Amino acid sequence: MLKWILLTLVAILIVIQFFRPEKNLSGDITNDISKKYLMPDHVYQIMQTACYDCHSNTTRYPWYSNLQPVAWWMNNHVEDGKHHVNYSDYTSAPIAVQNHRFEETIEVLDENEMPLNSYTWLGMHGKAKLTDAQKQTIIQWAKAQMDTLKAQYPADSLILKRRKPAEG
Repeated sequence: MLKWILLTLVAILIVIQFFRPEKNLSGDITNDISKKYLMPDHVYQIMQTACYDCHSNTTRYPWYSNLQPVAWWMNNHVEDGKHHVNYSDYTSAPIAVQNHRFEETIEVLDENEMPLNSYTWLGMHGKAKLTDAQKQTIIQWAKAQMDTLKAQYPADSLILKRRKPAEG
């Protein structure tokens, strides 16, 4: 009986290798954050290393991303990350959304919510683990971008408008 269970599990693992999610490799940077906002090289390097795998249109995949079900798990992380903020598509959003995303970037770094612990488990993606100094570098840069927006746009255009609930 145990032998049949093991053989079934092995067969399932083999079959699922043929069902792969599409990889996040479009590389489209038409609306990249760096196209509109001044991003010094040291800030760009930190974000490229720690953020862009899940928050851009180009993910660098490790070898084990070719194994199922790991690829599905990684795809879920990337899709969820891009849903929250996609630095490759940053400037296509309204200016209030861009401003809010800077606020969110500051908040998640300040509260040590990013990068996700699951992304840096067991020393994997060790370069993505940010030091306090690196976090402060990004936070200060994001605050400076928000200050620039405040100088360029009317204050009410930088505030996200709450949607009214649908009547019915």
